[in-house]
Amino acid sequence: MRNTWTALLACILVLGLAAGTAEAKQGRGNGQENKQEAKASDKDRNEKSSKKDKHDEIKKNTPVAVTDDTYGESKDHKGHKGHNGYNGLLQAVENTKDKPAGAVIANLLLTKYPDRLTSEQVAELELIRNSDKALTKAAELLDKNGNVTDAVYMQEEAVLADVSNLDSYKKLDVFSRKAGRSSGMKLFVNGEKYDAEPINRNGTTLVPFRTASEALNAKVSWDPKEKAVTVSRNGVSVKLFVNSAKAYINGQPYSIEQPASIVDGTTMVPVRVIGEALGANVKWEPESQSVVVYEQPTTSEAL
Repeated sequence: MRNTWTALLACILVLGLAAGTAEAKQGRGNGQENKQEAKASDKDRNEKSSKKDKHDEIKKNTPVAVTDDTYGESKDHKGHKGHNGYNGLLQAVENTKDKPAGAVIANLLLTKYPDRLTSEQVAELELIRNSDKALTKAAELLDKNGNVTDAVYMQEEAVLADVSNLDSYKKLDVFSRKAGRSSGMKLFVNGEKYDAEPINRNGTTLVPFRTASEALNAKVSWDPKEKAVTVSRNGVSVKLFVNSAKAYINGQPYSIEQPASIVDGTTMVPVRVIGEALGANVKWEPESQSVVVYEQPTTSEAL
């Protein structure tokens, strides 16, 4: 069964590669016309261009550090783009092309440096950027051929390829229902589905405190005397009290619409309060009833 969907995916990737290559060749054709126009310029401009090419070649062969300064804007350069942005991004995409962050970096290269990419690079970057779409297409073909279980597995990979794409969660729910999997509210953190089921309390979504917090690599603690839970990460601390509409973020009091509750022995907390306080994005996909929590990857975090 796995060989079936692997073959289908390979076909899709080949088609995507061909399309990307054709588009890239057209772009290169325009670049060659620009070069011919440049040759018609006067002698001084040719000399300047030659010096610039030599300078670029030296920069190309110089090892660069992959940092925010390398990729783009930085305070040290007074808001100007990092002088090694192109090379830095090329290094980054090689290290992340099989991870969700790879799609973000591939998109940066395609939008910021299209004139510096070869046709082969454009084709490869298009595949990386659109990997979630290719995986979803493969899942649809599997479902069409009656392999709904494999379609579910394939769509799970599509979700992981772009954790911010809510349509992928919606599609996953469609395949899961066909495969006879349980429906109802679901919790996803960084693309991974957790067995702990969220609940809706007066319009506020509550999730299991420990499950959601540890999924974000945060430290958790429970104070039985105060009946309070505390979650902390990266210098941010959030404290909530059971049955209290008050929360403390780094010691500062805040009012919350729905307090933490204990349900069947599990402490349930407002997902948006915890997630956003820790710097994560919290989304709701209504058709699949999915609570989606994710951290947007950055180039500096990707390596």
